[in-house]
Amino acid sequence: MATKRRPRQVPWNKGKIVGQKTPLKLREIWAIRVRLQLGSNLRDLALFNLAIDSKLRACDLLGLRVGDIAHENHVNSRAVVMQRKTQRPVRFEITEMSRDALEAWIRAAGLRSPDFVFPSRSGTSPHLSTRQYARIVHRWVREIGLDSSCYGTHTMRRTKATLIYRQTKNLRAVQLLLGHRKLESTVHYLGIEVDDALEISEQTEA
Repeated sequence: MATKRRPRQVPWNKGKIVGQKTPLKLREIWAIRVRLQLGSNLRDLALFNLAIDSKLRACDLLGLRVGDIAHENHVNSRAVVMQRKTQRPVRFEITEMSRDALEAWIRAAGLRSPDFVFPSRSGTSPHLSTRQYARIVHRWVREIGLDSSCYGTHTMRRTKATLIYRQTKNLRAVQLLLGHRKLESTVHYLGIEVDDALEISEQTEA
């Protein structure tokens, strides 16, 4: 009697791009930023700018309250947050451009110190969920002509850290900014060994 064949299970990652998400290039940052400015999208502009500056994981970014970044309606130039994953504090800068965008959003939304900076518009969560945030990021990159499958919320965390490393080669500074315990984690996270090797190879004639 022939045994009945079990249906072949489709791999979970079939047709998907897995691994580290691509950081944005400087021109892509500005393409998204200008588009949000022209569209007068105050919330998304504030979210985009703060995500780039803070280099925070999605859960930490979305969990920020107004009081964490602002005092008496003025957004601070620096802030500190306790990371959920590591339970370690990490400091980050908030540039003038981001402060202006955040103050405009906080004022327009009528937010107060205890409120989440990015409250949810649905009743399922008091603040934007990571899933909602991921959809927003995908929309941003699609609208400037990029393949959204290559980008995600970690794109926002990696972008400025990658730019800083490229300009300074200061790996220790990037480690501190990302809040990593080990330098090896930063090397792996940025994928810099492979990228640096390729750059050297490209510049070498054979």
